[in-house]
Amino acid sequence: MPPAGASFGALRYRNFRLFIVGQFVSLCGSWMQLVALGWLALVLSNSAFKVGLVTALGALPVLLFTLYGGVVADRVNKRRALILLESLLLVEALALGFLTAFHAITVPWVYALSFLGGLVSAFEIPTRQSFQVELVGKSDLMNAIALNSSAFNLSRVAGPAIAGTLIATAGSAVCFFLNAASFLAVLIGLVMIRPDPALVPVPPARRISLREGVAHVFGSRWPRALVLLAAVLSVFGASFIAILPVYARDVLHTGAGLSIAAVGHWFRREPTALLAGVALGGSLVGLGLLHHLVVALALAVAAGLSMALGSIMTNTLLQTEAPDHLRGQVMGFYSFIVVGMGPFGSLQAGWISEHAGTPTAVLLGGSVCLAAAAWTAWRMLRAVNGERLSVDGARAAGMSNR
Repeated sequence: MPPAGASFGALRYRNFRLFIVGQFVSLCGSWMQLVALGWLALVLSNSAFKVGLVTALGALPVLLFTLYGGVVADRVNKRRALILLESLLLVEALALGFLTAFHAITVPWVYALSFLGGLVSAFEIPTRQSFQVELVGKSDLMNAIALNSSAFNLSRVAGPAIAGTLIATAGSAVCFFLNAASFLAVLIGLVMIRPDPALVPVPPARRISLREGVAHVFGSRWPRALVLLAAVLSVFGASFIAILPVYARDVLHTGAGLSIAAVGHWFRREPTALLAGVALGGSLVGLGLLHHLVVALALAVAAGLSMALGSIMTNTLLQTEAPDHLRGQVMGFYSFIVVGMGPFGSLQAGWISEHAGTPTAVLLGGSVCLAAAAWTAWRMLRAVNGERLSVDGARAAGMSNR
């Protein structure tokens, strides 16, 4: 059994093993549904703007309610709450599957069910993310986050790959039914988890206000810088995912199967969050300018890899620095930034794509990401160098006084 903090130390815990296996299966299903929803909206409406609107309506409830969802997560039994929330998401996937299978699905139904799924996710995301510390404790929390991020990134490869094949051969309904079935894996895992009282944080003696969680995020330089950069990347970078089916059909002419190109990005861990932001912007700029299939595939993979690496670094930093009684709120705020800002990105990307072309939408989004990441990196490096000069000067002055 590896010691605490070892490479796979979190896997020592039976509860975490149950959790991570269920999460991986469920996340694969969720990515399948996301790709199928975008493709279904395109088929039903033939509108790039409406494809973006589907993503926007799914993320809008996160913008509206995830801050409160983080507050709730800090006050409830997280395992029981997750069982309820995952069950509701299962029902939503079943509804999409049956409506599509019986040819009763319409664009308003897609809008409504996307919004309902987002409403449940506004509470599920901060609860799930802050639940990990109760499975492994603080000593292996960073390792658990890394393994969970690995599962998330692998699912972003497997899910869209399976969805692209199924959409072409069996239709979108199968993707929705498989997503519903995937929730059974996470529900079984949650039911089988036996909570360890020693790992469950002690509830705070007083009611914590939402203001305290936000103040914690903005109270130090690096979390503040990375969260603000994440907001820009979510609006202008991640929105590329929303219009990927349109890009595949209209620019590369390869259909829904190209969705895997945007998410094949689990190769290395070294790049920092700031460099990942620069790489994301640069990749999208190149993608907007170059339409050759092989080059576009490589740039799309690079964009997805950069986006994932930046997310992993920021997520790990926020969770490991957050105190127990604020972890749900901190992750709720991060979800508010990353997921909740998505509606604005999806709408602007869809609108620009429909009126000026998809390459233009990708080019403009990438340019904003590149400029924001480069400016943030310059400011942070300048501040760090300034601190080093101050420290060196103080040391030199101290030695001269001896």
